[in-house]
Amino acid sequence: MRKFRLVPDYIFESSWEVCNKVGGIYTVLSTRAKTLKKQLGDNLIFIGPDCWGNNPCPYFKEDATLFADWRKQAGTDKLGVKVGRWQVPGEPVAILVDFKPYFNQKDEIYTKLWQWYQVDSLHAYGDYDEASMFSYAAAKVVESFYHFYIKADKKVIYHGNEWMTGLGLLYVKHELPQIATIFTTHATSIGRSIASNGKQLYAYFNGYNGDQMAGELNMQSKHSIEEQTAHNVDCFTTVSDLTARECTQLLNKTPDVVLPNGFEDDFVPRGAQFTAKRRVARQRMLQIANCLTGDAFSDDTLIVSTSGRYEFRNKGIDVFIDAINRLRQADTKRKVLAFICVPGWSEGARSDLQERLKSKTTYTTPLPDPYVTHNLHNFDQDQVLGMMRYLNLRNGKDDKVKLIFLPCYLTGNDGIANLSYYDFILGNDLCVYPSYYEPWGYTPLEAIAFSVPCITTTLAGFGLWVNKTLGHTGKITDGVEVIERDDSNYNAVADHIRDVIVDYGSLNPAAVKRARTHAKVLSQKALWSKFIEFYYEAYEVALSNCSQRENK
Repeated sequence: MRKFRLVPDYIFESSWEVCNKVGGIYTVLSTRAKTLKKQLGDNLIFIGPDCWGNNPCPYFKEDATLFADWRKQAGTDKLGVKVGRWQVPGEPVAILVDFKPYFNQKDEIYTKLWQWYQVDSLHAYGDYDEASMFSYAAAKVVESFYHFYIKADKKVIYHGNEWMTGLGLLYVKHELPQIATIFTTHATSIGRSIASNGKQLYAYFNGYNGDQMAGELNMQSKHSIEEQTAHNVDCFTTVSDLTARECTQLLNKTPDVVLPNGFEDDFVPRGAQFTAKRRVARQRMLQIANCLTGDAFSDDTLIVSTSGRYEFRNKGIDVFIDAINRLRQADTKRKVLAFICVPGWSEGARSDLQERLKSKTTYTTPLPDPYVTHNLHNFDQDQVLGMMRYLNLRNGKDDKVKLIFLPCYLTGNDGIANLSYYDFILGNDLCVYPSYYEPWGYTPLEAIAFSVPCITTTLAGFGLWVNKTLGHTGKITDGVEVIERDDSNYNAVADHIRDVIVDYGSLNPAAVKRARTHAKVLSQKALWSKFIEFYYEAYEVALSNCSQRENK
């Protein structure tokens, strides 16, 4: 890592996903923590929401000895905090704050933000209030801790992630101008909303106005806090060149630094353990398929999957289903077993499937609805099942291609797979993430870390990074196939996915081994040890701008 002139003594970093496993930001922060802690020790402090009340948080361990004297001051400052360590590699300090008491002050807080920065909170609805009160509470934690512990000559960063931390960032900027502020948007609220509402984000990209679209999509408050935070912090950042362009167009602010998402590979098993875990995962996946469909599956079955948030269009779930359907008419040399692993509105594991899984019997008759592993509250309205029914993807016993919907978080105790997400990934031959809207793309990066080649698109920040890193358009033999995607080539993308699966399924073992090796090697270029330099660049920009502001 190159030398930086300005390096922080303290970093406070807040996110709704600190000790709160909701989405990809949890992975970004939790895997980066170990690398940062090597430099800062316990001067790296994460702040998250206390969503747990009297129940224990599974990702957090309270420690009464940590900052015990400040905790008394926090009580005096009327802050409800739990101090301990985030149970991730490095075990960084984490403070969980109770934000609920601030709802009583909501109107006064919003008035201040309007007066200071013209943040429009009048159109707030849904999660806006909850996120904003957490953000304010996190800022009050920083304020209290700073005044109690930190000397004036120390260089301090407050880093907030996503619009949910914007209000607190602006509070710190106004009330503690000696603290340098960094804001990272992992996806603009307007860009995501345009894509989610079925509008063509890219074909008309240069014609979109963020403020106008916020009014049209009833997103005024979220857009306002995001835009004002981007314009007023000491350093504005995002996660990819793709989203940087989006910020320039929709927020009228070009990010100062791009912070690509890396990862630590400590969790990737090696050697005999890797082989054993892969074998266990494959056996379980094939057993689930047999128990559901009554068909027999040899270990030669080609297993593919997609996963991520349940954003039907944005994550490309629709085009994945279409590609699997088209694969049924293709000349596949092997049986194909495909999984969709996205959390739906599950009401629990299917008891009939559980009963079959308890036995080591090989079944020859299917269960009813042999394409879904869990019961759903909205079985008739679910988008995945609706499209599968429309395309008649019903996993007939004679179908050479089977598609199974696993609509739950893979935590290891879902009742059917009973594998963690990373253990499940190990069992795949190929993963497919044909995103339409994807600022970065953690799922394909995680796949190749486990030596599983994958498919992504040029509408994912990760896909563009792959092409840039390789110096050419990624092919599956490189470990990642990067498909050109735009607003008008849906059918071409579906055909391309089908063809890659067919071609990969026909590779000889030596070619497969090379592709898996190339995937692993490519993933090593995205380790936090490589990407952390971009963060120190952002810290230097923030500290420099803060210093210049203070010296005026």
